Amino acid sequence: MTGRIFILVSLGGAIGSFARYVIATWFTKLLPSAFPSGTFAVNVVGCLVIGIAYGLSERYGWFTPDMRLFIATGICGGFTTFSSFAYENIKLLQEGNYLTFAMYSLVSYVVGLFSAFGGLIAVKSI
Repeated sequence: MTGRIFILVSLGGAIGSFARYVIATWFTKLLPSAFPSGTFAVNVVGCLVIGIAYGLSERYGWFTPDMRLFIATGICGGFTTFSSFAYENIKLLQEGNYLTFAMYSLVSYVVGLFSAFGGLIAVKSI
C-alpha cells in the first residue's frame, strides 16, 4: 500500500465515520425505539451512495481509481456501520427482541441491496 492510498482511505474513513455519528445520533433521537433507526438509516444511505458512485464511475468514467477508493472504501466504508449492525443484532437477541432482530436483519439486507442497485440503475438511466 502506498502512502497516497493510505491517506485517501484514512481521510475518507474519517469523513464517513464523523458523518455516520452525526446522522445516526440524530435519527436515534428523532425516532427512539428498540429498532436501531440511526444505524439502519446510514446503512441504507451508504448503500445508495456507493451504488451511485460506482454507477457514475462505470457509466461516465468520472472517477479515477483513487477517487473511487476515497469514496467507496474511505467515505462509504467509514459511513456504513455493519459492525454496529452486528453488535446491535446481538443486543436485540440478548434482550429477547426476536421479532425486532428478524425484521431489522431482513429489512436492512433487502433495502440495502435494493438501494445499491437503485443507485446503479439511476445513474445508468441518466
